[in-house]
Amino acid sequence: MLVKTKAIILHAFRYGESQMIVDLLSETEGRLSVITHVSSSPRARIRKQFFQPLTVVEVVIDKRRNSSLHRLKEVRIAIPFASIPISPFKLSISLFIAEFLCNAIREEFPDAGLYKYVENSILWLDGVERDFSNFHLVFMLRLSRFVGFFPNLDGFAPDSFFDLRNGCFTTSAPLHSNFLQPADASRIITMMRMNYDTMHLFTMSHHDRNRCVDTILDYYRLHVPGFKEMKSLPVLKEIFAD
Repeated sequence: MLVKTKAIILHAFRYGESQMIVDLLSETEGRLSVITHVSSSPRARIRKQFFQPLTVVEVVIDKRRNSSLHRLKEVRIAIPFASIPISPFKLSISLFIAEFLCNAIREEFPDAGLYKYVENSILWLDGVERDFSNFHLVFMLRLSRFVGFFPNLDGFAPDSFFDLRNGCFTTSAPLHSNFLQPADASRIITMMRMNYDTMHLFTMSHHDRNRCVDTILDYYRLHVPGFKEMKSLPVLKEIFAD
């Protein structure tokens, strides 16, 4: 069955001499893996340059029933980027976000709201000129609403603990070890108050930002089985050094 849809490139790697396997998040089919022939010729219909992480494309896929790998028939850039490929800061964030999405989104099912959130976030990052150093924090936390474990903020008090397993605040430390002490738990509230337009108003040190990244990733690891270590994390932690 041929399917035409917009999609966001998550990861691509060479398979043999002339093929690539590409993981993508599609608007109408959810997350998919596709295989395609590629060429370095500027006249080729499908070139490896189309498969940079987070590129927004339009694709035609030969979707095969009962198969985990489908055939990519056509691809073109749907929304060209203006700044992500040439900004080392934005490029580092985009590589991190693409790897993060590979870990956080595992299921092959359509979710138009999830797709639109990711696409709109990418386009916001591409268009903004400054004050985007907290982008990845906002993106990761708000994505949790779409994957089923958005933090419950009810019951917060300045001396509350945050139960990472159950995603809620508690008045006493849980009996397990997966929780945040009150000082770190309060950062959850700070991060949840941020959005893309207001996050520049929240002053955060390099150390605090990195600690928040680690906390969010720990939260995802508890809720997403098999969530892998992030290879792009060390670069991201250094890119916004004070």
